[in-house]
Amino acid sequence: MIELRDVSRVFRRAADEVHALEHITLHLERGRFSALMGPSGSGKSTLLNLIAGLDRPSSGSVKVAGTRLNDLSDDALAAFRARHLGFVFQFFNLIPVLDARRNVELPLLLTHLGRKEREERARTALRVVGVEERADHSPATLSGGEQQRVAIARAIVSDPEIVVADEPTGDLDAKSAAEVLSLLRELAERFGKTVVMVTHDPRSEGFVDATFHLDKGVLIDEAASTESPREAHS
Repeated sequence: MIELRDVSRVFRRAADEVHALEHITLHLERGRFSALMGPSGSGKSTLLNLIAGLDRPSSGSVKVAGTRLNDLSDDALAAFRARHLGFVFQFFNLIPVLDARRNVELPLLLTHLGRKEREERARTALRVVGVEERADHSPATLSGGEQQRVAIARAIVSDPEIVVADEPTGDLDAKSAAEVLSLLRELAERFGKTVVMVTHDPRSEGFVDATFHLDKGVLIDEAASTESPREAHS
């Protein structure tokens, strides 16, 4: 599903070069929940942005869902993201003047779907994440965990193959964080989504299929679960 070969990313700051990633080779399988971990400045968010088509490598190849992203124009890359990827962020990024259902509908406004079908899909996505009864509530009336569930519903409403999550538990308490991690695991196990998450949260390792550690732009190792997350939390 996701394959990076000898990928490096170099940023220029005035006369200096910042080597954010160095010769990364990585393969992520379809329908697996993977975590990218490492200290601040390790390159994990840069790596996630390359996988999501939000940035381009300085060298090497990025192939996602059978498409080599290096070869796409900016417009084609935007269309690829809309078709194949859903995004979850640390701070939810919900529109405060819209209720939960209308927030979830937002990605569908770029499609040719009619209003009724958009509403039905939004309610289905909210049902999947367990907050359908909160569809008519504004973000301000929702808990942090509920807001992140709405954000995940928005990420999956267009039925993407891949969900990328950038510190999705970073603004949540321990109970809400565990619920969100369980939900992301369920998206992979039950619905076959390929989920890639950047996180500092060490608790996440009990929920994912594989953990990839980075340090100073270098991929250190992969830690794969010895038992399935479902068995570990049953």
